[in-house]
Amino acid sequence: MNTLDFLIIGGGPAGLMAALAASDFGLKPLVIDENQKLGGQLIKQTHMFFGSKAERAGTRGFDIGTELAGEMEKRGIEIWSNSPAVGYYPDGTVAVLKNDKLHGLKPKAVLAATGASENFVTFPGSDLPGVYGAGAVQTLMNVYGIKPGQSVLMIGSGNIGLIVSYQLMQAGVQVKAIIEGLPNIGGYLVHASKIARAGVPILTRHTILEAVGEDQVKGAVISRIDDKWQPVAGSQQNIECDTICLAVGLTPLTEMLWQAGCQMNFVPELGGQVAWHDELMMTSIPGIFTAGDVTGIEEASTAMLEGELAGLGAVKYLKGDSKELQCRIDDTACRLAGLRAGPFGQKAREGKCKLKECRIKQV
Repeated sequence: MNTLDFLIIGGGPAGLMAALAASDFGLKPLVIDENQKLGGQLIKQTHMFFGSKAERAGTRGFDIGTELAGEMEKRGIEIWSNSPAVGYYPDGTVAVLKNDKLHGLKPKAVLAATGASENFVTFPGSDLPGVYGAGAVQTLMNVYGIKPGQSVLMIGSGNIGLIVSYQLMQAGVQVKAIIEGLPNIGGYLVHASKIARAGVPILTRHTILEAVGEDQVKGAVISRIDDKWQPVAGSQQNIECDTICLAVGLTPLTEMLWQAGCQMNFVPELGGQVAWHDELMMTSIPGIFTAGDVTGIEEASTAMLEGELAGLGAVKYLKGDSKELQCRIDDTACRLAGLRAGPFGQKAREGKCKLKECRIKQV
């Protein structure tokens, strides 16, 4: 059994920032990640970030991931890559699979920064080769330099759907259309405008009825839908394409938090079941922290700040408070509130308020 102060599960934006923040105050965290390369979603994000200079506005996502990973290496922070956490036991032991060997780690504090998984929708032909999740398409193109196909129908007009559509166009792939079931475009209009100017139709109130093809996707049938999400007769269209890309949302990956016995609550605004947490991202179980998409689906910028707060929270939990630590906590919390202050942060703000009330009701 290996003991350590602070175990961080997940080497994405939240986990890396937590490690660096904890390191600033003398902790020696161990970061484990199931992937070969650190950075999580950042490694496939080629677009520039918005916001302020403090939140790395104007910097591309994969560059941020490289910077954070470089800083980890510079500080000598221990990293186990290709090492998934596979279980949490009642005595606080975290089982980690590394090099085909199971390791039992017993940290004094642990952070679950496990991210989220893609949602899928089912329709006739949804199991055909050529139907991808948007994250898979981003990985193929931006990490491995492989185009998923030559012509794509995008399902979903949230930021991921819009950004991946633009990246497909930059790679020379024809985007036939973006369809969206809701009456309005879900993502930032700055992204949607760039795509619309390139001649790609964005069809709201539309859905996919089926994928066409026997051995692989050769097209799709789409339809306009009414207020009850039922197809409108006579509105069907055939779209010729070899790829259908699904960008229909994410679900927090909370298995570890369930196993640990954390108080879980269903908050639709945050993407589903999430663990209750306090202002320093500590769950209902003392010493267990959570940050990033696993606490609610948001941008990487907010994930990094939540991770920073979790790292500082772990320092306070393990070493006690100090004036310097509290100043850093206040600054980070203020920056996070600023990121969520605008209209695009409304959903997250409402979700976090609901989550706070859930704890008050049960205490």
